Amino acid sequence: MTTKGQVYRDLQKHLDSLPIGYPATESGVEIRILKRLFTPEEARMATKLSIIAEPLSEIYQRVKNTRVSIEKLEQVLDRMVHKGTIMVNTRDGEKYYRNAMLAVGMFELQVNRLTKGFVEDLLQYLDEAFAEELYRTKIPQLRTIPVEKSIPYERHVSTYDDVRQIVESLDGPIVVANCVCRQAKDVIGESCTCTNLRETCLVFRGAAKHHLDLGLARPITKKEAFDILDKAEEAGLVLQPENTQRPSFICCCCGDCCAVLTTVKKFPRPADLYATNYYAQVDPESCMRCGTCVDRCQLEAVAQVNGVSIVTRDRCIGCGICVANCPPNAIQLKKKGEESLPPENTKALYMNIMLRKAGDREEKE
Repeated sequence: MTTKGQVYRDLQKHLDSLPIGYPATESGVEIRILKRLFTPEEARMATKLSIIAEPLSEIYQRVKNTRVSIEKLEQVLDRMVHKGTIMVNTRDGEKYYRNAMLAVGMFELQVNRLTKGFVEDLLQYLDEAFAEELYRTKIPQLRTIPVEKSIPYERHVSTYDDVRQIVESLDGPIVVANCVCRQAKDVIGESCTCTNLRETCLVFRGAAKHHLDLGLARPITKKEAFDILDKAEEAGLVLQPENTQRPSFICCCCGDCCAVLTTVKKFPRPADLYATNYYAQVDPESCMRCGTCVDRCQLEAVAQVNGVSIVTRDRCIGCGICVANCPPNAIQLKKKGEESLPPENTKALYMNIMLRKAGDREEKE
């Protein structure tokens, strides 16, 4: 008979096969996280799921020899959906369930129900193993697009780099949720020093409906979405949509709290790990030496040398925050020579990540 401990190790190995894996650590913190999220019964059921959504009837074929009824299976899976540990959608009246990754996935769905112990374990796991897993393929789940005021009106901007066009083109529901990263820092007593804003995560289409069903967000209009983005820009937050042409969310992030930004800042060349089409450049003759850009940069990419600001290209992710807040307009965003085209949709994004992983394994072998 499988022990409770083995059940969680089996789940760890199963989740490690997902596009963004779930690697083991020497400390075992990854098992502590799983125990906080899954009961032993739920952990067993989660190993029967795939990253591809499958109907209840198909999943049942894998568990029926355990004498679990299909009614009981549905009950357990729905409980896990409510807890934010797996995902569900409905097609033609039938439920389709799939695994969720730790991030983007389970962590974000813990918003409004975070505990101090969970947050501390998660931060430890980021340091020990998960940060490296996030950037292992150099294909990020999020991308950076410039804030609106940083791009001259007359300059052509690709639709997927224009936050206004992204929101205007939406054809489904829009919801806003609390930022789980800032909420996490609140829980452990390290509240954000950049902003008091908390409702800054915009979620769209099917993902929006899922958040509403779980009671994790509230519906808003496009005008309200633009108001939130304006406030985020005023606060100097980085706009990070999903790294696709039709993103299912936009995060408004700070270097204080965001798990992505705080993690990538620890790497020597953050720009190499980001999907972005821009970089900032200072005109030293126009620089007033006020240091505003140094204070506003969330990636610590701007410094002053003899009072004049300079941008370290290896650290700049082209968010435009420094440009929007430069009094003399001494900083401009420059477009990179080769434009980075985001994957078409979420499925394509994670397929690209899996293919890159497979290629890396082949090279090592």
